[in-house]
Parts: sequence; structure tokens; C-alpha cells
Amino acid sequence: MLTEDQLKVTTLGPARFDSPLRLSTTRGDGLSEFTPDTARLLLRADFAAEAEIRPGLSFEKAGPRQRIFFDPQGAKAAIVTCGGLCPGLNNVIRSLFLSLHHNYGVKDVLGMRYGYAGLNPARGVAPVRLTEEYVESIHKLGGTVLGTSRGPEDPRVIVDYLEQERVNLLFPVGGDGTQRGAHEIAAEARRRGLPLSVVGIPKTIDNDLPYVWESFGYKTALAKAREVLDCAHAESKGVRNGIGLVKLMGRYSGSIAAGATLASQEVNFTLVPEVPFKLEGEAGFLAVLKRRILARGHAVIVVAEGAGQDLMPPQPEERDASGNLKLGDIGPFLREQILRYFAAAGLMANVRYFDPSYIIRSVPAITEDSLLCDRLARNAVHAAMAGKTDVLMGLWYNTFIHVPIRLAISETKRLSPGSEVWRAVLAATGQPARFA
Repeated sequence: MLTEDQLKVTTLGPARFDSPLRLSTTRGDGLSEFTPDTARLLLRADFAAEAEIRPGLSFEKAGPRQRIFFDPQGAKAAIVTCGGLCPGLNNVIRSLFLSLHHNYGVKDVLGMRYGYAGLNPARGVAPVRLTEEYVESIHKLGGTVLGTSRGPEDPRVIVDYLEQERVNLLFPVGGDGTQRGAHEIAAEARRRGLPLSVVGIPKTIDNDLPYVWESFGYKTALAKAREVLDCAHAESKGVRNGIGLVKLMGRYSGSIAAGATLASQEVNFTLVPEVPFKLEGEAGFLAVLKRRILARGHAVIVVAEGAGQDLMPPQPEERDASGNLKLGDIGPFLREQILRYFAAAGLMANVRYFDPSYIIRSVPAITEDSLLCDRLARNAVHAAMAGKTDVLMGLWYNTFIHVPIRLAISETKRLSPGSEVWRAVLAATGQPARFA
């Protein structure tokens, strides 16, 4: 159960400077206005008639403040992109720079190279000084012009570097691992009494950060995944007993698999980490797949990378640079199980296997994500200039909010088997609720 204390946002101190933004201070005059620091958004917008409404359980609303903590003339910012690639990273970098430079007059903005490694001088990676010319066309490119990496760096070393460079605004762009690092950096700065604003921007095509309705890059990933599913459908229909098997990203969340399924409407089976399944038995996946092939002659299967991990042979525990447990590769495993089962049943199976993981995350952002990137970046700049710190930009009920990072990293947003989304997947695919 969340408490009011968990939703409180840390601020570096009193706002001492007037904002340079030319916004209205009069409500209802039809002009764009500053956001009062007291503006809130309820944690729950839905409630039963008899339910108690608790205004205290609310998020701080994002937006430009009339009074700000930092003097723009003395502010210096750094932007860092971490973790895997995601559509829209360059859009975020560009909008952060333009908002800092044009709206607030911040003259010095550094682009840190190759993730948190670029904040450790021992790595020997010098930053880039961002300019209008540098960012002019980067939003048209996939990937990140700053580079990225996985793995933690010592927060004490990072804060030493930021203090030496007189950086007082830090924008880490990344998923849960990146934001854990951001939280540690903010905590180390707080221990030193250093006025450093750390404002994270959520980046995960898995869409698995809590209190972030939708993270940038997700819609682009779905659009690209849909193209692959359409190809898998064509391949499966082009041969006898054709099976298009597509593995999509999603270590712990089936959000991409479910979203792509609904966007495509050509998928017959969707397998996600949140819904365990069995391969064998009359109600198992393989038997149900066989009945589908005998009835319709083709099938399209989507499997999230984290699905079915319990079905594969045990393997030594290994972790990647970010500390994530390395998963077994469900795609080839499932392909072999399908071929084995059909061969034992005396049936031919033409399996076409697709793994577009790196394709769907490295393309440029589509229009919807471009808009989201810009809004996230601008609101992050407003938060940082106002002295907010240890905070992540969130999107809740289509409103931008400030989420304490400690809260955002305390859990992983997952696809609920009882949700409307999963009900829609079951309706679109026609698959049973369980393979047991």
C-alpha cells in the first residue's frame, strides 16, 4: 500500500529566481500558464461511489514553475543515455538541449559518451559539447549519437566528476537499471550537500516502468514488430502447415508481445512471461497448435523473450553488465520443440523463425513517439531548473508527473492476466486462457 510519504518529491531548496519563460500568471486568461508547485494528480482516477478519495495519495504535477532554483546563467547540464537502444533517444537529446538553450538560456550542455562510463574519467571518454548545429538533424536517426553502455559505475566517482565539471543538472535517459544509478548519484550528491538536480527520463521499449503510462519508443517498437508479424503471417500462409514463430523483447513483461498482437490482428498464439504455459498434454501448447494446423493449415506465434524459462534445461546462472539474469533463448528452443512434436505425430511442419529484437529498437521514432519524446524532455528541464531531484518523469492519466525514483525502481510494471489488454489478446488470437 502506497503512502503519501512515498510520493513526495525531493527539492534542492527554495526557488530563488524568476523563470525566464514568458508564461501567464493569471488563470483563465487563455494564455499558457505556469504550473503551481501545489498542483497534484490523483494516484487513482477510478473509484467506486462509496470509496474514500484520498487527495494526499497524489503525484506532483510536472510543468514550468514561475520561480526556479537555478540561475540559468550559472547552470550547466549533462545528458547521458544508458542501456539498450530505443527509438527516440536522439529526439530526447535534441529536445533537452533546445529547451535548456532556447527556453532557459543555459549556455553549457554536455553530452556524455557511452552511458555512465562517460561519467568516469578513468574510462577515457571525453564528453561532447552540444550545440544547435550538433543536434540539428539527429532526431531523424535511430540509436543515440552519444552512444550507450550497460553496467554501473561508482556513484562517488561520478559525483566527483560532476562537481569538478560544475555540472548541476543531470538527465539520465534509460530504464530501471539507469534510474537505479540515477538514484545513487542523487543520494551521493545529497550526502555531500551538493546542489545537483538529477531528473530521469524513462526509456524502455518493454514499457515496464511503473507510474509511466507509456515510455517513449514503445509505439515505434510496436509498429516495427507489426511489420514483422505481417511477414510471418505471409510466410506461414505460403507453405503447407506453415508456422511463423516470432520472438519479441520482454524479459519480465509481455507488453510488446501483447501490443504487437493487437496491432497486427494476425497472431494465433501469444506467449508472455506473466502467463505460464505447458508444452505437453492434451491441453498443452503443442497439442493446441497441432489442432490449429490441422484445422486452418497455418499459424503465427509470438513469444516474449522471458516466456517459458521454466521449460528449458537448467543452465549456470549468469548475469549481464547491468546485473540482469541471462535468459535461456526461448525462440530456438520452442522451434525445436514444435518440430520434434510434429515429427513424432507424423506431420510436416514448416517453421519460419523471426528474431527482430535489435531491429525494432534501433529505428527512428515514429510521429507519436517523437511527440512524447519532446514533451518528456521539456518537462524534465522544467523539473530540473525548479530544483527537483531524484525524480523520474512519469505519464499518468495522460498528464506528466514527477515520480520519486526510489518509488519507480521499487517494482516492475507487468502485464496482468486479468487486465483488459490480456482479455483483448485472448479475443484476438482465440487461444485458450491457459495451456495446462
